[in-house]
This record gives sequence, structure tokens and C-alpha cells, in this order.
Amino acid sequence: TSDSTFSPDEGCTRAQVVTFLWRAAGKPDPASSESPFSDVKEGAYYYNAVKWAERNNITVGTDSTHFSPNATCTRAQIVTLLMRANRFTDDAPKVDFVDVTDGSYYYKAVCWATKYGVTLGTDATHFSPNAGCTRAQVVTFLYRAKDL
Repeated sequence: TSDSTFSPDEGCTRAQVVTFLWRAAGKPDPASSESPFSDVKEGAYYYNAVKWAERNNITVGTDSTHFSPNATCTRAQIVTLLMRANRFTDDAPKVDFVDVTDGSYYYKAVCWATKYGVTLGTDATHFSPNAGCTRAQVVTFLYRAKDL
């Protein structure tokens, strides 16, 4: 967040998460000249990262024309982005969290994240998919997923 601070307890924004993923992938060329999202402007630090993530089906945005770069990334969003970035396609064992329903956009990602130890629930019966992630939590998830 500055030259000498990381701010581990701050919420991690969607722009920051996608930038972390893009950098971990070696900052690949996004192979696209324009962002499909009206709220991702050329010159923003996350511009190429979002274009890359959209082009590689890691994100589809929060709707067809918005990415919502400054929104805090939820637990459901981060495990979904990570699973897509890792190109996971197999089935993972089902989970029994009372707040994660089969058919939700993040169900398979939660199954993947718990199978591979990227993250567990917030307690034995809850995943807390709508809870925001801190920067420390996100980099921990990234670290745990790096060799998958």
C-alpha cells in the first residue's frame, strides 16, 4: 500500500486480487487493446491485470459492463478467482457448509479450496462466502494455491 507498508488488515479490493494473480502469473500480456468494463480505465495500476483476467476467463466482472475494482473481494469471489486462475476443472468433494449451496457460482470453488487446503471454513459449519477478505488472508490463499 506504500513503499514501506503492506496493510495486512485492510480489505483487499477486487483490483488488488486480480493484480496479485496477474503478477503471480508473470504479468502476461493481456492480448487485448481495451477493457470490456466501463469502470476499468487505461492508466489504472490494475488495467492490464483486469484485461488479462477477463481474457483468460478468470473474471466476468460483477455484471456485463462493470468490474467493481474498488469493492472489497469476498471469500466467495477470491476462491472463485483462484480456482479459475489455477484452471481447476475436476470435481472436488462436496462441502457441508450451511451457507454454501450447491448451484451457487462459488460452490465448486469452495469445494476446491477446502480440498486443497487453500482455506477452510470460518468455523465447522460456515464458509462465510459474503465476508470480505483482508489483504493478509488473500496473500495467504495465494501462497497456499501457488503449487496447485
